[in-house]
Amino acid sequence: MDIGLFTRKMVNDFNTSNPGKIAIQEETGKSWTYSELHHISNSYANKLYELGVRKGDRVGILLHNCLEYFGLYFAAAKIGAIAVRLNFRLSSAELEYALNDSQTKILCFHSSLDQQLEQVLHQVSVENYICLENDQGTIPSWSKPWSLLESGSADEVKVNHIKLSDPVMLMYTSGTTGRPKGAIWTHDTTYWFSAIQALKWKFTGQEIGMTTGPLYHVGAMEDIALPILMMGGTVIITKSQGFEVRRILSVFEHENVTHCFLFPFMIYEMLNLPELDNYHLKALKTIYTGGDPLMPWALERLKMKFPHLGVVQVYGLTEGQPIAAALDPEDAFTKGHTVGKPLPLTEINIIDDHGMPLAVGEIGEIAIKSPAVSEGYWRKPDATMETFVNGWCKTGDLGRFDEDGYLSIAGRKKDMIRSGGENIYAAEIEDVLYRHQDVKEVSIIGIPDPKYIEAVCAVIVKKEGSNLTEDDVIEFCKKHLASYKKPREVRFVEKIPRTPSGKVQKYILRNQYSNALN
Repeated sequence: MDIGLFTRKMVNDFNTSNPGKIAIQEETGKSWTYSELHHISNSYANKLYELGVRKGDRVGILLHNCLEYFGLYFAAAKIGAIAVRLNFRLSSAELEYALNDSQTKILCFHSSLDQQLEQVLHQVSVENYICLENDQGTIPSWSKPWSLLESGSADEVKVNHIKLSDPVMLMYTSGTTGRPKGAIWTHDTTYWFSAIQALKWKFTGQEIGMTTGPLYHVGAMEDIALPILMMGGTVIITKSQGFEVRRILSVFEHENVTHCFLFPFMIYEMLNLPELDNYHLKALKTIYTGGDPLMPWALERLKMKFPHLGVVQVYGLTEGQPIAAALDPEDAFTKGHTVGKPLPLTEINIIDDHGMPLAVGEIGEIAIKSPAVSEGYWRKPDATMETFVNGWCKTGDLGRFDEDGYLSIAGRKKDMIRSGGENIYAAEIEDVLYRHQDVKEVSIIGIPDPKYIEAVCAVIVKKEGSNLTEDDVIEFCKKHLASYKKPREVRFVEKIPRTPSGKVQKYILRNQYSNALN
């Protein structure tokens, strides 16, 4: 069974037991049952086939969060096409790159995004544009209306040659180190990742999960949402722009949400809300979070406010299994400096520059092996050979295991600072500075140094009203770290650049401050 046809299985399962079972619902209340999801995605699939889409062709999805997003994703899967899930925040130039790199044949987009596309219409090889009208913008003359897709037959899709090893999705990496690469997800990669999560967290089909991120990102669809769907639960999708914590809490309360994924900054906003005690979140069992470590004060406050609530901190990456390790709620206070242990059916090794395993406690590159690891990068054979070696995905992250088998992250391999013959790990300094009462955000980078090759630079966002100085930062580090690890430069900024998933784009900071010591 390919990934598109699990909807048929769910409909068959619910035919007698629960024919009106809700599969997906927007936060506004608009919803599709499993039967509607199946038949609507059939309509989309059959119409795409009529428009010339065949197995292996790329179908671009440039949509905000909506029910139609799921319908189109499953439709592409049902005919063996490859869904290219595009970030709607991309500039025209970035869209041009992704569309040409993926060689997208048909692009489905929201009308509010037409201006980004108009600038590249003649620079890309897209054959058809299909527009879903939303509250901003109208359907442009160079595109076809969404009603065209809806006019397809709802009959079963007659494509029988799809293999589980066939690609089902291209996910462009978030670009923390430069131009993104398209990670290839196959049908079986997707199934395995969902099964691993369902096994780990014992999903039963009774869950009501809510995703707060944009659906073009694995953190919003593949993490938590797809496994809940595959077990027969309900997924609620929030608006993909304008995160507002009061609105999210109201959805939690009104819809009896049991599981959700919140990025750390969302949790901080929630905990700083003056009227937080007014919200009753008795149904909420688990919050999943990742991207950055959750600060200890947030864990403590969550435990105090919602003692029934479990917080799961996760680690992974798009191409190397988005959740490869997780810290269970019961370990949050004793092992909070770690990201926990590998998930079921997942192996993690710490390796040296030659690919050899390192001993417990030694810092090296994190390598992941599982049936949910990507098979490689789209049209990037050299990058594929460099990253995927003998079934292992070399993550580019540095880490170590402790004697109890818990994994700690030491930063990106490219973020390791080589200064005066010493290896300095950015994550270690960041961890120290996050303990300073006046530091809101911090990112540690290496900058060129004429004497020591590299020097430590701290880029800091101060808390509101703080009078923190460069000397304060350096003295604080000297109290908690070896002297050679203290920053040589401290820069205070209003905002640290991040990807839409919350990851710091250190390459931007390195470019910005590369001449700081000159």
